[in-house]
Amino acid sequence: MELILNVLTVFLTLFAVIDMPGNVPLIIKLRKENGEIESAKATLIAICIMISFLFVGKTLFMLLGIETYHFALAGAMLLLYFGVKMVLGIESSTEAEPMPATIFPIAFPIIAGPGTLSTIMSLTQDLSDLVIIIGIILNAIVIYIFLKSADWIQRKVGVIGITIMERVFGIILIAIGMKILITSLVLSINDVNASLVSNI
Repeated sequence: MELILNVLTVFLTLFAVIDMPGNVPLIIKLRKENGEIESAKATLIAICIMISFLFVGKTLFMLLGIETYHFALAGAMLLLYFGVKMVLGIESSTEAEPMPATIFPIAFPIIAGPGTLSTIMSLTQDLSDLVIIIGIILNAIVIYIFLKSADWIQRKVGVIGITIMERVFGIILIAIGMKILITSLVLSINDVNASLVSNI
């Protein structure tokens, strides 16, 4: 039961950060401007980036002397930022360049962007790599469905429906961000206290 809840936490967190419902209009726009998007290829590349960063990120932190909870604090702040943006309906002003969109900007940075990668590293604070990988794979299935049927989703759900979905996941994102922030702060304070005690 705990495994299922942890996987669900990873799934919902990444789903909210990636924000495929909110990206439906952008995906449609890119498809019109740049031609057909290879949904399977974009999804596979995004998964590879996310899983690679899950392992390479830890090694990089070790080399730089950065603790996981340091990055988790930064990731939590990003989650709060994205959550507030979603709740308030603030749109990104970034415009996509007119080029084949499968890899850029779909796979990176729309799916596996800085926010997603920061979130993955933040989740390692409390969850195992296996749980995070399962959550990434489940998200990949949803991502593929959204990429493949973006036009159909927008027609069926409508702009209002997509907006409501964004607001709901924004609130979820804020709650998860607060949880990670508090956990990371506690670990950081404990680490400082332990260092002070050892120096006495």
